[in-house]
Amino acid sequence: MSDTVEHEFGGQHTDIKLEIVEKYLKRYSAALHTWCDQVWYIDAFAGTGRRTVRVKAREGDLFEEPVPEQVEHRRGSAKIAIDIEPPFDRLVFMDVKPKHVAALEALKAENPGRDIDVLEGDANKLIKSEIAWEGWRKTRAVMFLDPYGMEVEWDTLRRIAETKAIDVWYLFPLSGLYRQAARDLAKIDGAKERAISRMLGTDEWKQELYSDAPSAANLLFDMEPVDVRQRNADVAGLEQYVKKRLKTIFAEVLDPFPLPSIERPQKFSLFCAISNPSKRAISLAQSFGGSIVKSMPASHHRIGR
Repeated sequence: MSDTVEHEFGGQHTDIKLEIVEKYLKRYSAALHTWCDQVWYIDAFAGTGRRTVRVKAREGDLFEEPVPEQVEHRRGSAKIAIDIEPPFDRLVFMDVKPKHVAALEALKAENPGRDIDVLEGDANKLIKSEIAWEGWRKTRAVMFLDPYGMEVEWDTLRRIAETKAIDVWYLFPLSGLYRQAARDLAKIDGAKERAISRMLGTDEWKQELYSDAPSAANLLFDMEPVDVRQRNADVAGLEQYVKKRLKTIFAEVLDPFPLPSIERPQKFSLFCAISNPSKRAISLAQSFGGSIVKSMPASHHRIGR
């Protein structure tokens, strides 16, 4: 890839995330191509389409030779989507970074027979513009949201849900929310408050995730206690709150897949949200999700907290 942009990232959780999404895309494309006029794939944070992974060196032993550090080039979400059979009728790749967009344009050029659009800019604005049309009755899409941080706004998710035609795989930045939502509510400044509210679509999180707790310092000195608001939700509680919020706008939200699955603390929750309220669509998504989870190695399943 000497003539392409290197996009070095990843680890076990990235491999698992992409494996889950790829399995869903295969099932989704095969099922919906039987009746839809058009089946699309939309990747709002597409990166370069490929990724560079450094595999750590491994020491030798009595049975195996030592293995030096290796650099591997693997497919990213955009390349995976291109490779899906039956193929998506249209693919939309978005990214805010010019170098990533250039790499996506190169990937498009490698596939001249495919209907691929590469868009540069803020994902929230691009998504709203892209999905604002009247042709969803016989068109369905899968959207992958793998943000670099807490960029995805609730209003964007609401617009997606209103199409009633798009399934969303959303890698929610749980660790980011945990950091921003400090234990003491008073320690969250205005900018962080607004960022959390934009992501969750409400400011009621301040009442639902925080509760009154007497000040330990004042109790210690037998002074009049001063109530402070402290977060009552741990990582698991935050994850469940996010799911509850998503279910206020989507027809169905599958149980999230924790990532990393074998390490703590959990950093991400991979949600699948279904916008089509029909029983057929929900049943199909639940079937896909269940079979995918069962197909994953036991080591990748949720472990006790």
